[in-house]
Amino acid sequence: MDQNGKVPDSDPREAPFMVDADLLSEDQLEGLVQEYCTRYHGLNDQESPLGERDRVMNAVRRGDLVVWFDPVENTAGLGRPSGP
Repeated sequence: MDQNGKVPDSDPREAPFMVDADLLSEDQLEGLVQEYCTRYHGLNDQESPLGERDRVMNAVRRGDLVVWFDPVENTAGLGRPSGP
């Protein structure tokens, strides 16, 4: 709250935003896919969480998963197009 009792608007430069996957190198995209697979499938008692790589990469290519960049944390990851 500022001195006038108003809550300041959030800085739009701090909001996560989508990055076109075509702007990333194949290695960068593969790293995001591997991270996604191990984060979401690695704890589900699967023998090989990276076995989902092709399915996840295809979801990125179709636009079912998109690349999100968080400028505050300086991190990128895959998520649904509706929000990280």
